[in-house]
Amino acid sequence: MRHYIELTKPRITWLILMSTGVGYFFGLDRSLPFNWRLLLHTLVGTGLIASGTAALNQWWERESDKLMRRTASRPLPMGLLTAKRALWFGIALALLGAAELAIWVNPLSSLLGAFTLAAYLFVYTPMKSRTHLSTVVGALPGAMPPLMGYAAASGILNREAWSLFFILFVWQFPHFLAIAWMYRDDYARAGIRMLPVVEPDGQSTSRQIVLYATTLIPISLLPVVFGMSGKIYMAGALLLGIWFLYTGVRVAFDRTNVRARNVLLASVIYLPMIYGLMVLDRPSL
Repeated sequence: MRHYIELTKPRITWLILMSTGVGYFFGLDRSLPFNWRLLLHTLVGTGLIASGTAALNQWWERESDKLMRRTASRPLPMGLLTAKRALWFGIALALLGAAELAIWVNPLSSLLGAFTLAAYLFVYTPMKSRTHLSTVVGALPGAMPPLMGYAAASGILNREAWSLFFILFVWQFPHFLAIAWMYRDDYARAGIRMLPVVEPDGQSTSRQIVLYATTLIPISLLPVVFGMSGKIYMAGALLLGIWFLYTGVRVAFDRTNVRARNVLLASVIYLPMIYGLMVLDRPSL
């Protein structure tokens, strides 16, 4: 069972569920009682689809995972599970998740979940061995969780929902580019054409980290513009954004794994912090 659980990438699934929960919170009609049952079905369904996608991704990339030190100890490269079992495990989780959302939540959230899985597996994953632009494509399904949560609560997607989408979409670039720089040798061995593999000097990678971290600052203020959060959130978002950008600028001047790791650390602190501020500073009715 431990090996099956590892296929689901629990740490990444936790981040996905956090983003889904924030989307659900802002999609609620606050004139109605809080629907805990609907939230539970939303999180269970989303978690199942995310876990199924992760398992199917590991099934798809099992050969390249053997070539990378950071992934060689996963269950499939180690031979701890057969490829057939992993495949059917991933399919079962994804189907259960889509059914959970379609039956107990609403069709829109289920369709968004299905799109996320299809885009991640059948577009992003094959592109990774062909072009570094796969990162842009992969950020689209990566930013879907808040849309799924918002759709689950409201049944629609409006500008508030899309503001949450764009925050997560832009956040992913510094996060994943930092990872790509740290493990560029691994990616090169596996034939995965991440930007630091294609351009090994790191100049383009560091420039993009700075560019997206800069872009994230105004994008993070959209919830204030749309009346979703107030001045406390605005101040916190600015401070967090400037700190995140600072770690990116340091990478631009000192392209080392240590600086890239600082960007990664800042990214995993930034996201829950900005979500927390956004929720806590939501204006009252």
